[in-house]
Order: sequence, then C-alpha cells, then structure tokens
Amino acid sequence: MKKKVIIMGAAGRDFHNFNVFFRDNEEYEVVAFTATQIPNIEGRKYPAELAGSLYPNGIDIYPESQLDELIKKFNVDLVVFSYSDVAHEYVMHKASQAMVAGASFMLLGPKQTMVESSKPVIAVCAGRTGSGKSQTTRRVVEILRDLGKKVVVVRHPMPYGDLVAQKVQRFATYDDLDYHKCTIEEREEYEPHIDRGAIVYAGVDYEAILRQAEQEADVVIWDGGNNDFPFYKPDLMITVVDPHRPGHEIAYHPGEVNVRMADVVVINKEDTANFEDIEEVRENVRHVNPQAIFIDAASPLFVEDISQIANKRVVVVEDGPTLTHGGMSYGAGYIAAIKYGAAEIVSPKPYAVGTIAETYAKYGQVEEVLPAMGYSERQIKDLEETLNRVPADVIVSGTPINISRLVKVNKPIVRVMYELEEIGKPTLKDVIMEKMRW
Repeated sequence: MKKKVIIMGAAGRDFHNFNVFFRDNEEYEVVAFTATQIPNIEGRKYPAELAGSLYPNGIDIYPESQLDELIKKFNVDLVVFSYSDVAHEYVMHKASQAMVAGASFMLLGPKQTMVESSKPVIAVCAGRTGSGKSQTTRRVVEILRDLGKKVVVVRHPMPYGDLVAQKVQRFATYDDLDYHKCTIEEREEYEPHIDRGAIVYAGVDYEAILRQAEQEADVVIWDGGNNDFPFYKPDLMITVVDPHRPGHEIAYHPGEVNVRMADVVVINKEDTANFEDIEEVRENVRHVNPQAIFIDAASPLFVEDISQIANKRVVVVEDGPTLTHGGMSYGAGYIAAIKYGAAEIVSPKPYAVGTIAETYAKYGQVEEVLPAMGYSERQIKDLEETLNRVPADVIVSGTPINISRLVKVNKPIVRVMYELEEIGKPTLKDVIMEKMRW
C-alpha cells in the first residue's frame, strides 16, 4: 500500500525533492505540499505538466498553518521537511507537531537528492542566509573565467510565478529578467552575474536545467540559496560562514550540513567582525569538519558617491531575505550609512504601508532599515510608496540590484556594493587550482 506524503516547503527544495525522489516513485503518494516563508505561494498547484504520470491532476499547495488538519484529512503517513534556513530547534518542533498529528517525519539528504553532472561542479553554499555567498560565487566565476573556462551559474530555485513556464529558465540579459517577470529577490541574485557577462539558469526541474546548462559549460557553478545544500553533486564544495552570527553555523538547518560537507570554509566579513567571534566560528567549524580548508575573507563596501551620504538624513534599503528569514537587523547599506557619516538613519517602519507593514510585523528584529521585498507587483508598489513617505534626503541601497529600475522614488539613490576579498593564503584560486587539478 502506498505511503501518503505531505512535503513541507517554500517553493524550492520541496519541488526538487519531489522531482528526484517522489515523482516516479510508486511506493509513495504525495497528497499535498505546504508552503511558508515566502508570501503568496500557497493556494497554487504543483502542475500536472511537471508532476509526472502518477499525478495527472497535479498536487495542491496549502498554507503550512493547515498541517495538522491536512495530516488528518488525508490520513498522512509521512511528512517530509523540505525548506531551509531554520534553527535546529524549529525543525524538531515541526517534527513533534507532525508526529502528534499522526505522521512520521523525514529529512531527505544529499545522497537521495543530488543530481550528478557530466561536467565539473563547484558549489558555493552558506551557513546562513546573508553570509556573503553571492559575492563568493561571483569571485569563483571571475577566477574560472580568468582560467579560460566557460562558466554557467545555476541558482537555487525561486519559482514564485507560473511553474510550467519556469521549468527551465535561462538569463543572459536584463530583457530575460523582464521576460520571466522576475521578482526583486530573483533580480538580486541574477543581475550581478549578468552584469559580468555570466549565464544564469534557474527554474523548477533541476535535472532538466542541468542537462541544458551542460551544453554550454566547461564548469557548472551551483549558486546555493537560503543556506540549502546543493542539488548537484559537487566536485568542490565551498561554504561561507558569518562571524557576525557566531554559533549559527552549527545551529541551523541545513547550514550545518553545508559546514560539515565543505572542502573549503570561507570566514567572511572579518573586516567588520570581532576577533573573538571569528575565532568562535573557526573553532565550531574545526570541531565538526576538521579536514576543511579555511579561507579568511572580507567584503569591503564600494559606494557610488560618498558625498551624498555625509551629513544627510538617509533611509536604508537592504536585501530582503537577509533581514527576514536570515534574521539580520541590518546589512551593507546600514554599515555604509554609519561609516560615511550620515547625519541620521531614519527608520522607515513608521511610514510602511501594506505588505511592507506586514513584513515589519512578522520580523520584529527589523527596525531601522527597509527590507527590499518584491515577491509581487503589490509588494513592489508598497515598497515604492514606503520609500516615498519616509522623510529623508537620500536612499542608501544595500541590495545587489539597481532598484531604480523597478521603483519610482522622490529621492536620489546611492548604491552600496560589495565584493569578496581573500585575506592572506590560501586564496580561492589556490584551492580551485589544487582541488580541480587545473
């Protein structure tokens, strides 16, 4: 008799787990997905076109808040936890909830879910969202291109729109971003690669994505997201950790998996972190992964026009996921505003409208900065209105994208950018050359 399954997710790992483990598996029947973390992703279907022959009607996606009643309604045997960037304690609370409701609880690991590539794969992942994975990925791409390699970046999924249309997505230009109706969160990850001439793939069916990407790549870069572990089996595994949050590298799921799997651990942000915190992170990593190679690194800030910050009242916009499920209260924009002498950092919270106000209510640690939320057109409009309501002279933007392409604002925007710089030896190039035998 088939085991009835609910997959708990957030429009990413959940779909991948289904595709590679459950889709054609006649021992199981997936009766529902649940969704959390990301606004407006429940109430949809995982479509029949992607679900395979066993699911001619597709699979309904419900809010995670209905988990108990769904387990009882469908007489569920097994709940599969399939999202990331959550505390270990949180995972076990969900396990307890599922068990009491009548189901067993499972996590699928790398062996069951990684797809193998015909091309070399370098994976860049993190211990927490906001550790500096993106600039590390950009640095790896730069190194490989300097070595004459054709590089394709495959990004962890963010399929918030039409799932059938998003099965395999290729991004080479800004027009591709518009064509695929990308959210701000997607643009934050794709634009910096496009700006450097790199090809980016993303979507829903990651085996199909890989097979297409392999056709134009010497090396595939797995650009991980939300501290998830790779969907592809890596030949070199790089994990970025954050000394601004010491202890998190061994306290969050599945970030600890990334730390334990890593060939290389990049301790980022050492230029702005306390020495004691850096060493705590180093010892925690060494305890669970004594074979890892350490790379010390910084992410220095680059500001378009410092003069526009000094002695000005500023409102700071930061990368959304870093502040929300990443748990940070500030980011690069806030650091830059202080460093370059802003007269005042005006809190946008009292001026927030609509979905932005809802975000503040949900994530209580965010007070003095504005998360660049843009999962929908409504959110982008609410972001625009909030920015225009704040009584400030300048917007300091720490998000990786040029938000002026998406919002019309009544204040000048000063962009803050950051890149990875290794400190001392070894460097990423040293490790790549040795491990990949180039």
